[in-house]
Amino acid sequence: MFTVDQGELVERKFAELLECSISPLSDADKESIGRAFDFACELHKNEFLPNGAPFIIHNLNVAITAMKEIGLGPTSAICSLLHGDQTKPKQLVKQIKKEFGDQVAEIIEGFNKISELRTDRISFQSEAFRTLFLSMVNDMRVILIKLAHRLIDMRNIDLRGDKALMFIDEVKHIYTPIAHRLGLYDVKTELEERVMKYENLDLYNSINQKIRESKTKREVFIKEFVWPIEREMMVQEVDFEVRWRTKSVPSIYNKMRRQNVEFEEVYDLFAIRIIIDSKPKKEKELCWKVYSIVTNIYKPNPKRLRDWISAPKASGYESLHSTVLGMNKKWVEVQIRTRRMDEEAEKGQAAHWQYKGVKNKKDTEDWLSQVRDILENPDQITHDFAYKSNGNGHAERIFVFTPRGDLKQFGVGATILDFAFEIHTDVGAKCQGARVNNKVVPIRYMLKNGDKVDIITGKNQKPKLDWLAFVKTEKARTRIRKQLKEEKFREAEVGKEILNRKLKNWKIKSTEDLINFLVKSYKVDTGTDLYYLIAEEKIDMQDVKKRLLEFVDADHAKRKPEVLAKEEIKTETKPVREESQETVYIGENLKNVNYRLAKCCSPIQGDKVFGFVTTTGGITIHRKNCPNAKSLISKYPYRVMAIKWLKGGEESYSTTSLRITGTDELGLVSSITRTISDDLRVNMRSINFQRKGRHFEGRVTVMVKDHEHLDQLIAKLNQVKGVERIARVK
Repeated sequence: MFTVDQGELVERKFAELLECSISPLSDADKESIGRAFDFACELHKNEFLPNGAPFIIHNLNVAITAMKEIGLGPTSAICSLLHGDQTKPKQLVKQIKKEFGDQVAEIIEGFNKISELRTDRISFQSEAFRTLFLSMVNDMRVILIKLAHRLIDMRNIDLRGDKALMFIDEVKHIYTPIAHRLGLYDVKTELEERVMKYENLDLYNSINQKIRESKTKREVFIKEFVWPIEREMMVQEVDFEVRWRTKSVPSIYNKMRRQNVEFEEVYDLFAIRIIIDSKPKKEKELCWKVYSIVTNIYKPNPKRLRDWISAPKASGYESLHSTVLGMNKKWVEVQIRTRRMDEEAEKGQAAHWQYKGVKNKKDTEDWLSQVRDILENPDQITHDFAYKSNGNGHAERIFVFTPRGDLKQFGVGATILDFAFEIHTDVGAKCQGARVNNKVVPIRYMLKNGDKVDIITGKNQKPKLDWLAFVKTEKARTRIRKQLKEEKFREAEVGKEILNRKLKNWKIKSTEDLINFLVKSYKVDTGTDLYYLIAEEKIDMQDVKKRLLEFVDADHAKRKPEVLAKEEIKTETKPVREESQETVYIGENLKNVNYRLAKCCSPIQGDKVFGFVTTTGGITIHRKNCPNAKSLISKYPYRVMAIKWLKGGEESYSTTSLRITGTDELGLVSSITRTISDDLRVNMRSINFQRKGRHFEGRVTVMVKDHEHLDQLIAKLNQVKGVERIARVK
């Protein structure tokens, strides 16, 4: 399988793996890792790296990095050894599950999922992609093993072309921020430096050479700078520790670019950090005391003072930053913080991994904090379930791809139809199914994270009423309703032509009364419904002819006017159809009832109202004392409906207008507006007052919750001096 030299190299690496764990491995752990090693060797026995080394060396390096540099345990080492074969991933996962258990198989499966996220249609730095990235993972170790994998890749792989750009973007915008968030500073710095080497090697080498050349002078300068501060701190009996570090090449380059200066002009090539041991109640006081010590020795730049102790950053970062003038007129950045502040700063507060607008941001932050907590407490590593996220953030959104790689997101339970209508109304209307991950599925198929969806359409496909029963998005539901309505109107036009042609043949003149008679006769709500049924051949035209002839022959026109008048008066007392006991409920949050409030009387919540069915199928709501009520009820009693209000929500308001008249008084308008806005907190939409001699007439349009709310407003306004009469405008 291997040559002698290759075999020795593999054995040395395996021995290093068994010795690199933060805490000593048990015999059982070593035995499990050994079995995984044998399994992986067999799996990759005929595979070799570009440098000629056996492929298993790559997996061994990932396992060593995961344990030694990231701090993971034996389960992660096993997964690192087994990951990587993408030829038959599902079969391999089944085999791994049988050999090594559910936990290992689940991690490998998660690793495969995020490894398959390859698209040139969405940026790695977008919030949607990062949210998708995390939503596909149930076990934290998936991300951490992938981080170790990418670190090894950056150390060894020679990348070229478009693949290199995608690879670098992934490291920059996914894995470097994760390493930073977890406090893995060395990993984060190495990733940044290797990215810069790929992107701009000459610049990297230039800056790195200048850093090396100035190292000795820098160390001498720092010792001389720190000494007087340390001496004074000891005199004042402050418990402290001084740390310093030279900033990384990418960090220095970013400063050069941001400040538009050369390397020699970057004054903060290094940062000096003073860490104080303090009791919680004394933290702020002690930090400012140390600041006074430093600024008494060195002159500060007031413009460069950053007080993140009195007002911490949004991320939770606390520290005092000051820039002072040291020896040889060199500016030096000094950071002052307590031990607690330093530890929390190292953990971070997701400054580089924010999810603006995401509903379960807290879950994501808890998840990442949990990763760090486990890394700081290696004993937890032996408990597999400690690595599992709670999953609360995963159950609310699904991310799927179009064939071109565009990312779409939906709520859980969204179907192929939801996806189709999201793409385009015509695509949704003609959708017959889809190919999901190259497999044909029906329109009811529920989407899953990471699905690649290609919609299948048919020329003869039309929206169906039962589609409304299983689509999840409001967009799809609205468009289906609109399509159904448009289809119904198209068919109704056909039905109308059929009826008019028949009427012409029967020598019967089409009138509104005649159509209204047919609407009532066939017990439909509107003329559109009647025409639609005719087009669908659900009404027999011979039966229509028979009914119309009876209607025409009836002696309606010969009835005496007095009788008709009595019928009108009688009808006026019956604002609803007695033959129908159905009551329609209306309200602010009610769906599926197509109604509008009549402009002629502007009804509001609580008014006594009735509904009038329009010829287009909608319902217009009128007040019972509306000027048009008598005419509507007497002419079209079969189109009148009983209406009841559903109680509106807290934010449910209606618009109504009031006419106010009375004697003009000084400050009258001010008193009226104050009563409306301040006393009752009613919103005014418009106000207009006119003076007529000693009297005035005004009109105010207001937003009220209901009839009772309006009555309270009118009662209050009647108490204003000068107001004589208030009435709603009809």
